[in-house]
Amino acid sequence: MRYLIITLSMLVFNGILSSINAQIAETYFNKGNAKYSLKNFQCAIQDYNNAIKLKANFEEAYNGRGLAKSNLKDYHGAIQDFSKAIELKPNDAEVYYNRGWVKNRLADFVGALEDYTKAIKLNPGDLNSYNNRGLAKYNLKDYQGALQDFNKTIELNPNYTNAYYNRGNVKDELGDRLGAILDFSKAIELNPKYAESYNNRGSVKNELGNYQDAIQDFNKALELNPKYTIAYQNRGLAKANLKDYNNAIQDFSNAIKLNPNYAEAYYNRGLANKLLGNKNEACLDFRKASKLGNTNSDDYLNKLCN
Repeated sequence: MRYLIITLSMLVFNGILSSINAQIAETYFNKGNAKYSLKNFQCAIQDYNNAIKLKANFEEAYNGRGLAKSNLKDYHGAIQDFSKAIELKPNDAEVYYNRGWVKNRLADFVGALEDYTKAIKLNPGDLNSYNNRGLAKYNLKDYQGALQDFNKTIELNPNYTNAYYNRGNVKDELGDRLGAILDFSKAIELNPKYAESYNNRGSVKNELGNYQDAIQDFNKALELNPKYTIAYQNRGLAKANLKDYNNAIQDFSNAIKLNPNYAEAYYNRGLANKLLGNKNEACLDFRKASKLGNTNSDDYLNKLCN
């Protein structure tokens, strides 16, 4: 009888202790969330660690810690935490979405696609999962599949700016230039400060031979972001297409100033210098471009610079 009483007492004690630990774990979890919201990710991780130490099956704490790690670019650590959260709660769509986002960052597009598909299955109205799955498909060159996902995103939210921008990129890849321009224009209508949409719309206009209109878009992109390297490169191409080689060289030089390892900008500046008869400058640019891995420069080095 005494043994039974002692055993029951221990069970009651353990139950009370477990309840107290769970309450303390919840407090650490809430503290972690508060620090996360303040972008104090390292301290948030410490609080999530304490919460998990006290409550080993705390799925929300693993998810929170994974988010904090992803913000610190500890992507592999984040995946481990999201995977543990999924193990503890296999039907949490948000965690699949979070793990998919990290896999996208690691260029594991197949894995990201799988996670977004699972998130969509669990939550069919999750427009962010449709949008990001579309990005994964785009990176896998499944442009038709990406188009379907961006269409679905826009169907769920007709004011989803990034979905129009993303769909514009897909349409450009599929050769639907006018459709791409319409989508970039819609993204700009929804967000007039969307520098990337101005840049990409300018690129499509350049492809269509509308060089002056393209330059206006690149001007706007650079007005919004004066350090937008690729916009200088693209504006230089449009100016070169108009045979305005001196100003094209200035744009290529600005791109190189922002990114000294921009092989394509050296190559294009070399072409502009060649067309102006600046042989020495052209050869210097072609040599630099070739050194940085631009194979198109090699022909000019052999023909012009030997």
